[in-house]
Amino acid sequence: MPANTPPIDEKLNLNQVIAMGVGGMVGGGIFSVLGLAIAQGGHAAPIAFLLGGIIALLTGLSYASLGLRFQSDGGSFTFLEKAFKSQFIAGLGGWLLLIGYVGTMALYAYTFGVYGSAMLGSNGENPAMHHLLESLVLLSFLGVNLYGVKASGNSELIIVTIKVLILGLFAIIGLFYVQADHLLPVFNKGQAGVLMAAALIFVAYEGFELIPNAVNEMENPDRNLKKGIMISIIITIFIYVLVSIVAVGNLLPSEIIQYKEYALAVAAKPFLGEAGFILIGVAALFSTSSAINATLFGTARLGMVMAKEKALPAVFSFKRKQNNIPWLSLIIITFTTLVFVNLTNLDIISSFASSTFLLIFTSINLSAFRLRKTIDLHPAIPLTGMLLSLVSWMGLMFYLWQSDKHSLIWIGIFYVGIVMAEALFSQRRCIFKTQTN
Repeated sequence: MPANTPPIDEKLNLNQVIAMGVGGMVGGGIFSVLGLAIAQGGHAAPIAFLLGGIIALLTGLSYASLGLRFQSDGGSFTFLEKAFKSQFIAGLGGWLLLIGYVGTMALYAYTFGVYGSAMLGSNGENPAMHHLLESLVLLSFLGVNLYGVKASGNSELIIVTIKVLILGLFAIIGLFYVQADHLLPVFNKGQAGVLMAAALIFVAYEGFELIPNAVNEMENPDRNLKKGIMISIIITIFIYVLVSIVAVGNLLPSEIIQYKEYALAVAAKPFLGEAGFILIGVAALFSTSSAINATLFGTARLGMVMAKEKALPAVFSFKRKQNNIPWLSLIIITFTTLVFVNLTNLDIISSFASSTFLLIFTSINLSAFRLRKTIDLHPAIPLTGMLLSLVSWMGLMFYLWQSDKHSLIWIGIFYVGIVMAEALFSQRRCIFKTQTN
């Protein structure tokens, strides 16, 4: 057995791979962006989630084909390396991914802190409790991932099962209490509003691209990689559409916007009472927890691969000999997220994560299109995915320009910093043409 291959009993099975994908997607997203989707799409917010899911499915096919052809823990970073001659592009994409994942983990941790505080009766009046909880959940899953691959996979499967059951119960019972006048007319804010909402909520589908990062740690990747990606996206679409129908059908858009992060919990009160609020609060805690676990698992391995390719400092490639876990990469990424979530606000975190992953998905679809013959993929799939992702990113930029220039400025500052980081730290940087042989 090769030195870098985990023992058979340490590998992830199909159920655990699917759980990793669902856990990465159904995290803080549905709780954080639901109000924004309804504000833009009105009664047709569920359609916006469906459109976002279609983009995710197309991009997922590109990821699956690339992942099967280039089996690497580097995932998106490796795909960019294979598709473009310029190593600067791959390095820049890798930095975007790494910082983007820090942003999404910060979003999940923030949402965990909000719901955790609410469950403890704080209701946003105790910022110290919020900071304590968001920091504690990050440190807890750092410990889980340091313990071992199988521990991460098993915990993900348990957490995802519980949260899907809770959200499923909410959706099924809630459908019987939906008020028709809250859903009709469907396009009460026009068709353009639905397209804008789909662009803004796409961050809720970020997470499935983590699956290829674990390709060398899963059983039978030739069968399980594509299945894991497709099934996890389909499950997530189903959950998002049903949950958004129930939320829209039980609350007015103005109420959902008012309650913001508590939208789903408040939407459960008309038919489940206070118990419904608690039930959805528990689902939020499980959702954000599993998303942090899945994201941290894949991001640490991305950092390890980038370090091996000399795109990051060598410390990111340090592994434990017993189980090949990139322990130092896990620690650095976790503590970077701790700083980010405790020093910034939700608007900056969410808008930065949305923008970053729409750019990444655009570039990955472009990579799949360029390599379509090598990976045996019909060109219409990555081309459509690329165009839809790019249009979504442009829609997000338009929205921020119109309503949140502060976050737009911060996004610009982050991106300038990322370009500088690639130029300064990557030993492959094209600016100086440095050779490191």
